[in-house]
Formats: sequence, structure tokens, C-alpha cells
Amino acid sequence: MANQNTTPPFSERPFKIFAGSSNPSLAESVAKHLKVDLGCRVLGRFSDNEIRVEIQENVRGLDVYVIQSTCAPTNDNLMELLVLGDALKRASVRSICAVTPYYGYARQDRKVAPRTPISAKLVADLISTAGFSRLISVDLHAGQIQGYFNFPVDHLFGVPVLFPFLQKSFGDEPITVVSPDAGGTERARILAKLLKSPLAIVDKRRLGPNEAKALNLIGEVDGRVAIILDDIIDTGGTLCKASELLREKGATKVVAAATHPVFSGPAYERLSQAGFDGLVVTDTIPLTDDFKKMNNIEVIGVGPLVAETIHRIQVNDSVSALLEY
Repeated sequence: MANQNTTPPFSERPFKIFAGSSNPSLAESVAKHLKVDLGCRVLGRFSDNEIRVEIQENVRGLDVYVIQSTCAPTNDNLMELLVLGDALKRASVRSICAVTPYYGYARQDRKVAPRTPISAKLVADLISTAGFSRLISVDLHAGQIQGYFNFPVDHLFGVPVLFPFLQKSFGDEPITVVSPDAGGTERARILAKLLKSPLAIVDKRRLGPNEAKALNLIGEVDGRVAIILDDIIDTGGTLCKASELLREKGATKVVAAATHPVFSGPAYERLSQAGFDGLVVTDTIPLTDDFKKMNNIEVIGVGPLVAETIHRIQVNDSVSALLEY
């Protein structure tokens, strides 16, 4: 008898996707790409504003994914994620994965002054205690947050999602990819490699929370399109100061690209007046109505990336292969 390959093919374990209230459109995109229906649940409030959750279908023995960015209102969305996890754990699911495309409190990842918290670790402990056994996130503000969990963390990157649009829109012009600070150099270097462009770094000193001053530029942008790449756009102060510096140095266009459009405080006023030639973000956080009306903003969906990650987990295939670029 001829030798036969006895290795069984990958088979997909039964799973279910539940959506929190922070980003329902992203959850629908993921479900659509996986060709499944979202799980039935009730999310509401009791009269005293406590979060009410009820799972309305049998999930016993299933792998469950809860899609919930812990963006503003951060505390409400985080608590909703935790209560959903507890409800599913008590419904006897096989496993629960928190899909938090935007992981709130990530910027407090270490002690930067005496008597300050490490809130990113606290949130990791809360997620673990709620019953989750895996995390999927996109562009954690600090990669070491993965080590705060005692279970697998799939850390996805926004650069491959942003790259096709940036290449199509500006690939015919000379480009320099710019990191707005030294900490984002590795992220910018990856995009520069994909675009086959040089890299520049803004030398920046932070004056205080949400306050930054760009001081100098390491690299050349004269006569080139400058693409500033960051993981988060919060109040827009860093981007706007960097944009001013780049135009002073001779950039023909200035484009801002980031994974997470936090857009808090004076962000709308600053970014609408800064004169960017393009503002490119992903849908890890839904835009407010003001930003939806901006004519220079482009939103790229991460749904296909998250969906492919879930599929690979379910068939025991490599997730790291998605990160090879």
C-alpha cells in the first residue's frame, strides 16, 4: 500500500463573535469577512446606570471573541468588556478572547514619576480576572504590555493596513517617512521599508501631559512628501508641531497617518486648521461626526486583518505569518 499522509487537515473549531457597544461597525466587518452572524446579547443599563449584560443564546463549549475597543468613554467601555467576559465565562464557553483593537490606558505602561500607577498592567489584570484567556490588539502603545498577560497576546500592526493607501496616493512622488519621536522609529522604519523611502525622525521634548515641542529634524524632507507615522493621534499637538517643522524644512506635502484616531480635546480645531495634505487613520476607534465631515480624512478598515487573525487561531495556523513584511 502506498504511503499516505496521516496528518489531518486543519479544522475550524466552533466559535462565536460578540460585539461590545464601542465599535459595532468594526465587529460587523469582522463577522462579514468570517461569514458568521454576530452573537445575540443585550447591552443596557439599570436605572442607577450600572451595566446590564445578557447572553441570549447557547454558547456552551464555544470559543468566543468579544470585539470592544476600550476608547472613550474609556471606563464605560472597559467595564462593559469585563462584564461581557464574566457573563460568557459563567455560560460555560470553552475560551474567551478579548479583541481590543484599541487598548485603553496603554500610555500608562510604566512609572514615570513617584507615586504614579501602571494602569496598563491594572487593566491587564482586570481582563484576566474577568475570564479572558487571550487578547488580540492592534498597535499597542508599548510592546511590553504583552508581558502583562499570562496568556497569549496577538499584537497586530497597523502599518500593513495603512501602506496600500499611502502607496497608491503618494507612491509616484518622492517620499520620506517621518517618526514624530524617537520611540516610534521602529514603526516608521517598517513603513519606510515598504515604501522604499528614506526615514527621518523629529527630535521632540515633552513639556507635560499632552504637551510637546518639536525641536529638530534628523533626516531630509526638502522637496519630498513627508508622511508622519504614529500609533495614536490624541490632541494633535505633536502632529501639528511636527508638520510646522517639516514645512520649514522644505516638505512639499505633509501627510499624517496613525492607527488610532483618539481625537480628544482640541484635536478637531488643531487638525482642521493645520492644512495637512492627507489624514489617514484606521477604524479601531469610530470617528465623531465632526471628523467624519473633514474632507481630507481617510479611514482604512482593520476588519479583514482581525478576521484573518481569528480564522488562523481557530484552525491552529500561524498568526506571525501575518506580520512578515
